Amino acid sequence: MQPRAAALLWDLHTAAMRIQEFVAGRTWEEYAEDVLLRSAVERQFEIAGEAMSVLRKNDSETAERVPGIHRIVGMRNVLIHGYAEINDLTVWRTATGDLSALVTAVDALLIEAGPPTTEDGREA
Repeated sequence: MQPRAAALLWDLHTAAMRIQEFVAGRTWEEYAEDVLLRSAVERQFEIAGEAMSVLRKNDSETAERVPGIHRIVGMRNVLIHGYAEINDLTVWRTATGDLSALVTAVDALLIEAGPPTTEDGREA
């Protein structure tokens, strides 16, 4: 695993956890009516997708071990570039889907990576 990979995986992990927190206990109707909530969830998907886009370029071997990495990056691209009008229901279904499986997989990769280090290799 490349040195920067752990930081990118941590960004994915944090974003997924935040998404879960943001939508916990919410209904589709609440999500659809709350522009602040939608914006927050979309922003975390953007962060996750950007982190995985960079990981694919810098450490493709590790990237291929992230479940659904191509869909994660694809969602980021739609949100950022607006290839089509953003489909709020698709974002909601993704946000309320099984992100816990992704978090579990990323947890395992982070354990494998070991403790975070600084640029000069010291433990952070």
